[in-house]
Amino acid sequence: MSLTKPPQSEPSQRVSAGDLYRAAFERLKTNEPQRLPKGTQVSQNNVAKEAGSDPSALKKARFPTLVAEIQKFVEEQLGGRPESAHQVRVLARKKNRSLRERMESVIQQRDHLASLLTEADATILELLDRVAELERTLPRRSVVPLGQWKKDQQ
Repeated sequence: MSLTKPPQSEPSQRVSAGDLYRAAFERLKTNEPQRLPKGTQVSQNNVAKEAGSDPSALKKARFPTLVAEIQKFVEEQLGGRPESAHQVRVLARKKNRSLRERMESVIQQRDHLASLLTEADATILELLDRVAELERTLPRRSVVPLGQWKKDQQ
């Protein structure tokens, strides 16, 4: 067994990780992947997988322009493609959930306002009873309104 070093490639032949990711991105765009099945959607994770690395290795901090290009390409592709049936169902569920939540909120508001109205009606009835009671306790008026006095004089 020999302890010799493996032959190293010359520095001019080395390929950077950015070049590997860019080549993988181009292969996925042209639907000619080498590691992933044909028809695989372009995504940041799939570009990393196609380049033969872990998806967490392709970070925006290390490759900002490439990640921005991938995200822009993905957005453009999603804009022209109709939503899948699953996405439509998920959006419908979200919409129904938000409508249900709004309806529950409106019902709570209605019930609260109805209780306030009932309290106000009860207070009005109590005050009307109190006014009637106080009017009964008042002495009879001996003052005659002026309009009536002129009629009585004639």
